[in-house]
Amino acid sequence: MKRFYKTTSVEPAPAEAGGFEVRLDNRPIRSPAKAPLVFKSWPLAQAVAAEWEAQVETIDPNAMPLMQLASTAVDLIGKGRQAIVDGVAAYAETDLLCYRAEHPQALVERQAQAWQPLLDWAALRYDAPLHVNAGLMPKPQPPDALRALRHAVEAYDDWTLSALQTATGSCGSLIVALALVEGRIDAEEAFAVSQLDETFQIEAWGEDPEATKRRAALRTDISACRRFVDLLRA
Repeated sequence: MKRFYKTTSVEPAPAEAGGFEVRLDNRPIRSPAKAPLVFKSWPLAQAVAAEWEAQVETIDPNAMPLMQLASTAVDLIGKGRQAIVDGVAAYAETDLLCYRAEHPQALVERQAQAWQPLLDWAALRYDAPLHVNAGLMPKPQPPDALRALRHAVEAYDDWTLSALQTATGSCGSLIVALALVEGRIDAEEAFAVSQLDETFQIEAWGEDPEATKRRAALRTDISACRRFVDLLRA
């Protein structure tokens, strides 16, 4: 789509809606499903407006991750919240951090140093201790821990859940995503711990162009999720 507007701005939304609107040529933006987008946070509205302003001749949705997360909150989570909570919470059943290598020893030690502190944090933060397994064969996690983590996911509002959902998928770990959203780790740390195994292999064998591209996209997604939550709470 070609850029069809000249100006971007942030204005107060109508009193009954509250919050703020991003406007293009003084017309409020809407989600892809044509739903109103009302931002409760002025800084987040400003950041989304900046994404629209940065578009030049054509509009690239992939260059507007904050807009995408906001749209997901309104169009998808608002209408299918239960299914999304189920999907995000299910990651705890086979969380990345719980499956450890048996060799080489250098990887075993690196996983323990990077991953165990996050599992310990989750155990204390949510009363959700998870079992650690050697190898890749799935093993059941304690039902009480799974219920506690599900409650944690359910407690988020739709907008924060949008970021948590994307971060969980990008990291392959609910625990890492929760730590990111809660400020326990920053975006670069979340990327590093979730890509630890692949980074270890790259150090030994090198990285091909496709892997480089994929990892860059994951890093961008994770960073956008953390920024979205920070702006939402600002």
